[in-house]
Amino acid sequence: MPASEQRVAIVTGGARGIGAATALRLAADGHAVAVVDLDRGAAAATARQITAAGGRALAVGADVADEAQVAAAVARVEEELGAPTILVNNAGVLRDNLLFKMSSLDWDTVMGVHLRGAFLMAREVQRHMVAAGFGRIVNLSSSSALGNRGQANYAAAKSGLQGFTKTLALELGKFGVTVNAVAPGFIATDMTAATAARTGVAFEEFKARAAASVPVRRVGAPEDVADAIAYFTGPRAGFVSGQVLYVAGGPLG
Repeated sequence: MPASEQRVAIVTGGARGIGAATALRLAADGHAVAVVDLDRGAAAATARQITAAGGRALAVGADVADEAQVAAAVARVEEELGAPTILVNNAGVLRDNLLFKMSSLDWDTVMGVHLRGAFLMAREVQRHMVAAGFGRIVNLSSSSALGNRGQANYAAAKSGLQGFTKTLALELGKFGVTVNAVAPGFIATDMTAATAARTGVAFEEFKARAAASVPVRRVGAPEDVADAIAYFTGPRAGFVSGQVLYVAGGPLG
């Protein structure tokens, strides 16, 4: 597809896991993709996969919780790829602990990346969407938004993203911008592997335990989530906005 006809997508936390799978999927769908991540080296590896397959990609190192870095990152994307009209707010961190053990820093770090980061990115990118009369924002929530022991910070942030999603859908709809959220259940990623290690359980056993409680009897893969995101970012989802889709192998809530 000629560069002049491509839409430009930004995927935060795009270096690995769900973010990398999403960046690759959006590139396969014909979009130019900016892979934004705190780890620019790992983001560059994802971008190289896209360019090796004939796509256009850019790796950008940025902390999404830092206002100046977000502004600089989006400006660079606009300069090198074009004005972004697709945004996937996927960047995330875990700082799990029971409430009485959770530090203020644990709380602030998770809120900063998930909520502040999504706010800063959406605020910066929406002006390009409004100017184009087209936009797609997808925020990554989680099944933990429904409550999960040891994740007061993460659950609160992911629940907050659902309210953020619905509010932006109301504000931006008249400009041709849709805003939706995808809420994964158990997805096999480096992050869930780290959780298994932290709890002293072998990852294969950890996944098997999780799969036993999932109606489809398996855990998810990053590509399962990327497929859902791809639908929300596509042209056929123009009448779907303000929704939260649980990608969890069964009903939740």
